[in-house]
Amino acid sequence: MISRAILHDRKTRRKWLGNSVIFMLCFFAIGLWGIDGWLKGSIVRFGLWWAGCGVIAMKVMIFALYDAVACIREEREKNR
Repeated sequence: MISRAILHDRKTRRKWLGNSVIFMLCFFAIGLWGIDGWLKGSIVRFGLWWAGCGVIAMKVMIFALYDAVACIREEREKNR
């Protein structure tokens, strides 16, 4: 129910998308500057951390693509 409300309202969708981008950038920054020494200690930790970053980045890209398609659909329905 909550996800349906988020996905159908443009302002709420954009707010969530912006928060997701900020979270992703913080996750990347922590990996680059915060715990880089810890990550260098093990190839497994390094791989898991950056695989997690990749998953988060893919989710943000899919969410942004959904937002773009939803905006196109909303504008087409508005012009009918």
